[in-house]
Amino acid sequence: MNTTNKLIEAASFAAQRHAGHFRKGNDNQPYINHPLEVANLIANVGGIDDVDILIAAILHDTVEDVGVKPEEINERFGNRVARIVAEVTDDKSLPKAERKRLQVEHAPHLSREAKLVKLADKISNITDVTNNPPKDWDVQRRQEYIDWGESVVAGIRGVNVELEAAFDKVVEVARATTV
Repeated sequence: MNTTNKLIEAASFAAQRHAGHFRKGNDNQPYINHPLEVANLIANVGGIDDVDILIAAILHDTVEDVGVKPEEINERFGNRVARIVAEVTDDKSLPKAERKRLQVEHAPHLSREAKLVKLADKISNITDVTNNPPKDWDVQRRQEYIDWGESVVAGIRGVNVELEAAFDKVVEVARATTV
């Protein structure tokens, strides 16, 4: 299977698995928009054309959020994609505060590929928190999320200048918007 077909298969797989799920934001966007945006950021802001990284970006929330088994990702998309997805997957059996702490702690130890996915994910999430915050998120909670996102990204700096500049810009806008 060629790389374009493999990428389209991943997008279709993710769309099927995320069907019926929506982002937390007040505009109720279909969830699939998020992983597609993460892949788009990696490709078109970060300048990365490695198909396995792009596929991992598209699949990055499937294990954590919709119960896809890591073995299925490995079988369908290969060991490298499965490894990247595993690196950016939180253990949902842990309390939320612990998962957030572990993201900060583990960020510097991620592979280069996983750091790219994590960085683009934080860009997408902070953009959403700024432009379409969940209805029940007050300014303080949005600011806390931005602070936490910055803590995670501090541990992955040096992976991609363009994505880091985009992250910094998103944070700047978020801070100006959430005062």
